[in-house]
Amino acid sequence: MKLYRARIPTIASAVIETLSADGDIEVTAANRAEAEQDLVSIMEEYLRRDYQLRDTVKERMERLGIGYDRYGKLRNQLAEEWGHPTGDDVERYLARQFVENFMISRFVDEVYTEDGLLWRKTLGLIKGHDVDERGLRDEARARIKNVREGTVEYEIAFERALREVRKHHGL
Repeated sequence: MKLYRARIPTIASAVIETLSADGDIEVTAANRAEAEQDLVSIMEEYLRRDYQLRDTVKERMERLGIGYDRYGKLRNQLAEEWGHPTGDDVERYLARQFVENFMISRFVDEVYTEDGLLWRKTLGLIKGHDVDERGLRDEARARIKNVREGTVEYEIAFERALREVRKHHGL
C-alpha cells in the first residue's frame, strides 16, 4: 500500500465513522474531530518515517557509490533494520496502531469489540482506501503518444503523465 497524504483525512474519518456507526467504538460528537486527528497523526508519523527512510537510503547510496538499480534492495534492508513496515505490511501496521490508539485514547469513550475483530474491520477499511497504483500507471502510459518506450524522453513524459493522473485523482 502506498499512503498518500491527501487521503489521510478521508481514511481517518471513514474509520471513526464506520466503527462508531457499527457500534464497535463509542465517540461523542464533541470528541470526534480529536479522535480522527489521532488517526491522522499515526498516518503522518508513518509518512514522516517513510520519507526519512527514503532520504537515508539515497544518502547511503550516494556515499557508497551504489547504483540506483539496488535502491529497492537497500530500502528493504534498511526498513527491516528500522522495523519500518513496507508493502502490504503498511496496512496491517496502521490497523494495529489504530486499535492500540482506540484502547488508550481519551477521545474514544468506549471500545465494545474485541481487539482481533476490531483489527480486521479496521484493516478492511484501510484496504478499501488503497489506491490502484497499477491502474494509475496504465492510465499514465495511455496518455503518452509519439514517444518510443525505453528512451529518456519516454521516462520524462511518463513521470509527467503520472503526476497529472495522480493530481486528477486527488492524490
